[in-house]
Amino acid sequence: MKEFIAILGAGESGIGSAVLALMKGFNIFISDNGRVKPKYRELINKYNLPYEEGKHSFNKILNASEIIKSPGISEETEIMKLVRQKGIPVISDIEFAWRYTNARTICITGSNGKTTTALLLYHILKKAGLNVGVAGNVGTSFALEVAEKKTEYFVLELSGFQLDEMYKFKADIAILLNITPDHLDRYNHKFQNYIDSKFRITQNQGVNDVLIYCLDDEVIKKEIEKRNLTSQLIPFSISQKVENGGYVHKNEFNINLNNTPFNMSIQELALQGKHNQYNSLAAGIAAHWLKIRKDVIRQCLMDFKAVEHRLEKVLKVHGIEFINDSKATNVNSTWYALESMKHPVVWIVGGVDKGNDYSKLYDLVKSKVKAIVCLGTDNSEILKAFKEIDVPKVEVKTMTDAIKTSYYLAKNGDIVLLSPACASFDLFENYEDRGKQFKRAVRDL
Repeated sequence: MKEFIAILGAGESGIGSAVLALMKGFNIFISDNGRVKPKYRELINKYNLPYEEGKHSFNKILNASEIIKSPGISEETEIMKLVRQKGIPVISDIEFAWRYTNARTICITGSNGKTTTALLLYHILKKAGLNVGVAGNVGTSFALEVAEKKTEYFVLELSGFQLDEMYKFKADIAILLNITPDHLDRYNHKFQNYIDSKFRITQNQGVNDVLIYCLDDEVIKKEIEKRNLTSQLIPFSISQKVENGGYVHKNEFNINLNNTPFNMSIQELALQGKHNQYNSLAAGIAAHWLKIRKDVIRQCLMDFKAVEHRLEKVLKVHGIEFINDSKATNVNSTWYALESMKHPVVWIVGGVDKGNDYSKLYDLVKSKVKAIVCLGTDNSEILKAFKEIDVPKVEVKTMTDAIKTSYYLAKNGDIVLLSPACASFDLFENYEDRGKQFKRAVRDL
């Protein structure tokens, strides 16, 4: 009798896992409490996958020998409580797919910068001619890639939710960009739980594996001192020189591994701003470690196109520049966005507050922001945090109103910045939907 695997969630990770499981001879069933999107329905039809939508058939799911869970499904749902009570093993799609590939894995996590770093590194490795895929929290499902292609290298962006359900998986190269409070609502509002989740990227690593990490991040630095890591540690910094790793000093971008130096001017980097210096260092070190030619690394660091919804310049309307940073779903991400602004800002902020501490933004808002447009169903925490700052504050409930209001509040030479510092699920499907609506509304002005 075939082993039965239940798959919770019929999105990117769930459908990919179902295809791979079917190919590997498992008996499968996909269950999604919501509606299945058309593009995933196409794959369901193509592979004739058994599924249900709009409900969970508890009796069927609870008979599984293993469950592959979409990272978006909360432990607080009724089905997950029942699964945990019964003690059925729960894994992520990443853990499942890894069982069936011999590809080398370069894995990236952190609170911010994951997608940019993953896509930049993928760009370098692709240009270098490697047989490489990009998957995980970006691109296509890791499991679908493993099912349909023979790939030798994978760049994987990993969220904490994916790492939480990974046990035997090992990253050949792990990149830890930063750790700042985020998603604390999913971690019992304990920062240490969130830190532990991110550090799962180092699990099972040995002496031949590598951890590339940010030396300027105090949380990461302290945790590394506490933990008994056996992998090779390679730091990067923009505030101090590093002997074996990467750093920025006097506007020069430097990587030095095993006495093999690489350098270029930070002015030449395609991605500007301090946060992007970190992202470029992390990707550059990983590429250098994989012995990619220096001229390829340099060229790719110079010609990489920025990620959609990440400080994306949309349009100038009557001298007012509109910038889409919808991907900034936490305070730290918004801090970097505001820090990089060179002109007065009308700031669009708000959404689902994940236990945010807005006090870190106070000085930047005071010095750079001329008006605040709150776009969310509940803006009380934001209004409370910035009540002492004497600028106009307007509450709106639609993106169209947010853009119109911002346009009237701004003048020639100003910037309208969507950098919400919050999740999007109160008014939008996800951050991509929020960003697309922003761009549409700007074009409709």
